[in-house]
Amino acid sequence: MSGARGPLGLSLRAARPRWLWGAAALLALGAVLGAWRWRRAAGRRRRRRLERVGTVLKLFVYPVKSCRGLAVRQLQVTLMGLQSGELRDRFWLVTKEDGHMVTARQEPRLVLVSVGCEDGHLTLEAPEMKKVCVPVKLPRKNPVRNCRVFGLDIQGRDCGDEVAQWISTFLNSGPYRLVHFESSMVPRKSKDIINLFRTTDEIAYPDCSPVMIISEASLEDLNARLEKKVKIENFRPNILVADCSAFEEDTWEDILIGDVEMKGAVCCARCILTTVNPDTGVLDRKEPLETLKSYRLCDPSERHIYKSSPLFGRYFAIDKTGTIRIGDPVYKMVQE
Repeated sequence: MSGARGPLGLSLRAARPRWLWGAAALLALGAVLGAWRWRRAAGRRRRRRLERVGTVLKLFVYPVKSCRGLAVRQLQVTLMGLQSGELRDRFWLVTKEDGHMVTARQEPRLVLVSVGCEDGHLTLEAPEMKKVCVPVKLPRKNPVRNCRVFGLDIQGRDCGDEVAQWISTFLNSGPYRLVHFESSMVPRKSKDIINLFRTTDEIAYPDCSPVMIISEASLEDLNARLEKKVKIENFRPNILVADCSAFEEDTWEDILIGDVEMKGAVCCARCILTTVNPDTGVLDRKEPLETLKSYRLCDPSERHIYKSSPLFGRYFAIDKTGTIRIGDPVYKMVQE
């Protein structure tokens, strides 16, 4: 075998490497051309002009759904929403014992419960109540409960009897439980709530979206029409934007803040939760909702989405995670 000759008189042992080198060179050339074509096409797809449309004025995270929000200087943005330290946006939920969610729509005094974080514990404080602490990482022995949020099933690990009794006592109602969503649990799909979201958009306990944005000008426009002014806390956004015109946020599709890319999905259809006074926990049922209905109803072509609810603020899904800080410019990404 060692003396065998190929058709050009070369030994097979000598010919084999030359053939392999030739094939490898062709494969490499093909790979380079393929990569070049892909980058060129991707460049065409990604060629976007940045147009500044605002500035981040305030940032909020709401660890416990319907409880008071935390104003922070910066937020981490994950695919499932915002995070400040160990506290993630709406990853805790008050429920009835049968697992159905409880919000300020049913228990308006929930907005008086202040939330914080100390030494790996979620803290809850409220008027005339002693502070209660719950481990962020709950013991595995705590049962996992089946919950119901806007008609969809989702799980949560029970936070224990002490905080359940605390919430029930403060609200003078119940009995209620507090549960925590863990990363190993199955999230809800935003698309199952509103069809305009993508199948990849997922959430824990928020109404339908990881992020909600409102502009300062929109709030000022509303307050100019009200006898009794309302605060941004009535509307519970994650990001308040300055330096843009009223309701301009309704038109934002693809935006960049810091290193975070977001896609506008749908406007926020408002309910009686906006009529809960964030300072007193009293449900008014009228304002600012009635005034919003007088000039912020959707176009008739979109009534199948929003029905008769007025629109205020816009929901966004996450395309690229990162960090957002107060003072960051807000850019609209315009395809060219």
